[in-house]
Amino acid sequence: MTEDNYTVERRLMVDRQIAARGVSDPRVLAAMKKVPRHRFIPSHLWDQAYGDYPLPIGEDQTISQPYIVALMTELLELKETDRVLEIGTGSGYQAAILAELAAQVYTIDRVETLLARAEQLLAALGYTNIHTRVGDGTLGWPEEMPYEAIIVTAGTPQVPRPLTEQLALGGRLVVPVGDTWSQTLTCVRKTKDGLKFEYHGGCRFVRLIGKYGWEEGAWT
Repeated sequence: MTEDNYTVERRLMVDRQIAARGVSDPRVLAAMKKVPRHRFIPSHLWDQAYGDYPLPIGEDQTISQPYIVALMTELLELKETDRVLEIGTGSGYQAAILAELAAQVYTIDRVETLLARAEQLLAALGYTNIHTRVGDGTLGWPEEMPYEAIIVTAGTPQVPRPLTEQLALGGRLVVPVGDTWSQTLTCVRKTKDGLKFEYHGGCRFVRLIGKYGWEEGAWT
């Protein structure tokens, strides 16, 4: 397909899969129409890039279903001045969406090969407001705190405490919480009265490995 074909596919993806299912933030919808999802997956899967499902990206990781990307992004309620922390860079697609909406994006992945690939692609696409680091994402990135928004793109048995500590007052943390088979999409708001939890349905993500997530090799 040509780039024009992919542009049409993105518009249809947003109209049929995302807006039709209730995501309404116009900035989120515009970002989803703009970022070329096919560039973030292996080329032999490009014909499936705008389907309503996750796809493999190597290293036993996936790029999330477009609807879930849009929903999680909308829940962050991003402003143009916000600083965002992403746990689980993966392909770099979610980071690109965030970079369209926020001032600065800080993203961490434990898999060095995936992060290097994402860095190259994000640079090639012209993003200059995305900062990357290899490491244990459950520890966050304390040197750059506080963050107005934090997104975790892997499932965890509990909300990692370092992430809530690095969240600014009034900030939002979106994270899938549950077992290794299924999770509940959870939005945590940090208020002057403490943490407030909201729940937004079931989802399924790869495991978040780290000190405050799953142990390497853990399975339940």
